[in-house]
Amino acid sequence: MKDVKVTLSRSLIGAKPNQKATAASLGLHRIGDSIVHADDAVLAGKIQVIRHLVTVETV
Repeated sequence: MKDVKVTLSRSLIGAKPNQKATAASLGLHRIGDSIVHADDAVLAGKIQVIRHLVTVETV
């Protein structure tokens, strides 16, 4: 499986509660925080919820 690097690029201030919870479940708390996860359907769904707040790169 490929790995995906997800970086929080925009602030969570003003985001809906479910978007804040999704970011927290990914381990993203501050702007600039990055995580590397295996690319799967669960991760794709979480990224879809906060796609306007994150930057996604393949590793």
